[in-house]
Amino acid sequence: MPRPRSLTPAQIAAAALAVIDRDGLPALSMRTVAAELDRRTMALYRYVEDREELECLVVDLALGGVLDRAVDSAADPAVDPAVDSAVDPVRSAVPSAGPRVRLLALLELMREAVGAHPGVLPLAVRHHGGCPPALRWRERLLEALADAGLDAPRRAAALHALVSYVIGALELEHQAAVAAAPGGASVPETFPLLAAALAARATADPAQAFADGARTVLDGLGLGPGPGPGLG
Repeated sequence: MPRPRSLTPAQIAAAALAVIDRDGLPALSMRTVAAELDRRTMALYRYVEDREELECLVVDLALGGVLDRAVDSAADPAVDPAVDSAVDPVRSAVPSAGPRVRLLALLELMREAVGAHPGVLPLAVRHHGGCPPALRWRERLLEALADAGLDAPRRAAALHALVSYVIGALELEHQAAVAAAPGGASVPETFPLLAAALAARATADPAQAFADGARTVLDGLGLGPGPGPGLG
């Protein structure tokens, strides 16, 4: 008779996420997760086939709780996007809101999800094509783009632009080394515009900077505020 399974995928994912939050992504391994669960390393392979599956479990856990709130709210008639929509991305993401409002809200939801666990960002990028919460998030983006009147080729291009923006913006926000200005005092002399931009970004509120960038991307896609097919 097979030995009863004593661990669940949720428990394994929670242990892996705890390792990442505490010690950083480089610390993630089958050995460290097994130690977090007080198990031997080889025993973990009874539940998880390999590192790839472990990473997928982590991404599902880290992103699912936040991103699925938008999916749940869309099916809840009690959710009124007119109430606190300016500060609540879940309420803003429901289908009755305008496409632009929904797009901005969905982008902010991804920022919120990654912001709670910054170390997961590289895994979210690596597994975004196979992680159910991320797939549902992209589907919601496409629904809003369709409601804005974009045809299939333009929706595909817009989705690529929005996902690329989110990945880049979050990388800059959560990886200080990437955003750090090299060269110290030589930067203002050699690259004055870059130095000014970096200085302005350093003093900006991260949430506001992310939202401003998202609005700029939407404007460039022709999804600016004002008259149009329900842009909102």
